[in-house]
Amino acid sequence: MNPVDTTNRIDELDYLRGFGLLGIILINIVFLLSANMPAPNTPDAVYWKFLYLFVEGRFYTIFSFLFGVGFYLFISRANAKGKNGTIFFLRRLLVMFSFGLLHSMYHPGEALSVYAVCGLLILPLYKLKKELNLVIGLILLFAFSWVAIKPLLPIALILLGLTAGQYRLFENIVEKRKQLNWFTSIFFLFTVIALYYQAKQAPLPSREGSLELYWFYHVGIMIGPIISAFYVGLLLVLLQIPIMKKLLTPLKYYGRMALTNYIFQTVFILIANSLLGLYGQLTFLQTLIICFGINIIQLAFSMIWLHYFRFGPLEWIWRMAIYLKVPPLWKKDTAKCQNSIQ
Repeated sequence: MNPVDTTNRIDELDYLRGFGLLGIILINIVFLLSANMPAPNTPDAVYWKFLYLFVEGRFYTIFSFLFGVGFYLFISRANAKGKNGTIFFLRRLLVMFSFGLLHSMYHPGEALSVYAVCGLLILPLYKLKKELNLVIGLILLFAFSWVAIKPLLPIALILLGLTAGQYRLFENIVEKRKQLNWFTSIFFLFTVIALYYQAKQAPLPSREGSLELYWFYHVGIMIGPIISAFYVGLLLVLLQIPIMKKLLTPLKYYGRMALTNYIFQTVFILIANSLLGLYGQLTFLQTLIICFGINIIQLAFSMIWLHYFRFGPLEWIWRMAIYLKVPPLWKKDTAKCQNSIQ
């Protein structure tokens, strides 16, 4: 096995996490505030269709996959430093489950506790050969996607993320530009075909509970991993363009504080509901406006916070619980520690 880089953070993963957060809130707010189903042939109906074609089941899968990549990197880097990566990872899962349990009291559809359980189930596969994990992951993904069992999809996606880590797909991406372009082009074609098929199944949004609506949602879950793969490839391609990478920089900071921002998306939504009484009163387009405001606040806050601090607030607490010691939070404190060592 090739040596694992134990020092450098893979920025592309942070960009992808930040991108995922932008999409996840668009769906979560609809359920948290029980947005009203739109009337047919209205701008609200157009946005409803956009959500279920381009967002629902697309960003959740990206996050599941990225959790798997982080799973591999965390254990491998800990092992490379001479530590027991498995023990640290079990603590990581325990803390994640605890955060998720608390979060689920206010957001029943939250993902952290699901990821923690899936991570525990997949942990024994960490030492398997990457080729075997790839085969198992693809079989599970095909099976769970075909029957559209959304709660089971993270198992396959996390395993495929772990496999991507084993293949070191996200390391030295610049050197894999040609393969990345081919991957993105192929999945673009698959995405066009998949979305065309799902769009043809779209019923009138007001027909809640109908068989047609159920099948529309079912197809959306089935094709979700295809579209998610295209999104990942497209963003990685854009990051190879210097001007685009600079323009998308806020996503990197947003993604570095993914835990904090994910939970505080819920906090902001619930505060807005508490102050304004929004539950059951909003249209789909009005939820988009609220999401836009929350994302702007969080993007700006993440950039400012990480200018002064090494970790997000909840990430810092998470690290304390994992390593059973208080890591330096202020960047200036880290510099002092390094200077004293030198």
